Amino acid sequence: MSEALRELGDYIGQALGAEVIDSVVALDELTVRIKRPAVCRVMTFLRDDTNCLCKCLMDVCGVDYPDRDERFEVVYNLLSLKHNLRIRVTLSCDEQTPVPSVTSIFSAAGWWEREAWDLFGIYFSGHADLRRILTDYGFEGHPLRKDFPLSGHVEVRYDEVQKRVVYEPVSLPQEYRGFDFISPWEGAKYILEDDDTASDDDG
Repeated sequence: MSEALRELGDYIGQALGAEVIDSVVALDELTVRIKRPAVCRVMTFLRDDTNCLCKCLMDVCGVDYPDRDERFEVVYNLLSLKHNLRIRVTLSCDEQTPVPSVTSIFSAAGWWEREAWDLFGIYFSGHADLRRILTDYGFEGHPLRKDFPLSGHVEVRYDEVQKRVVYEPVSLPQEYRGFDFISPWEGAKYILEDDDTASDDDG
């Protein structure tokens, strides 16, 4: 299987030329890394070429690498029922440069691109309805960015006096808790050196 995927990766690279940066096979999965402006041509090729026929766009998601110049990676997961194979397509972008929308090629991308915009702030140019989809419309920031504050910026609640939802600064009545994730059964096998409750009753 891996050898067939490598041959397919080479075929895609030869067909699309400089628009493909590289292709890698790992764990019996083919990943094709492409240049951002070429995404529509690449996706059309993978959908229509007889050796690919990836008619199903299963997912579009984002990954955040804050230390990179182009901090975001957009990942497209394609499925070919005809050839029983999956192809992962990735590209890089930053906070300002938009990614061309592929909704004209795969209608399913509409929801996935809205999710990536909402949670990461990845902008897709040419999307007809790029609104938030999981957070509310007044939400500030993008919650899956790795520099987003854990508590958020504001919190919402329903106010009985005003009879509407109100936004307020975040208030945390309880501090963040640290957990050691040790099972009580595992903890019973030994006694910590600084445990004041431990006593030697045998002597």
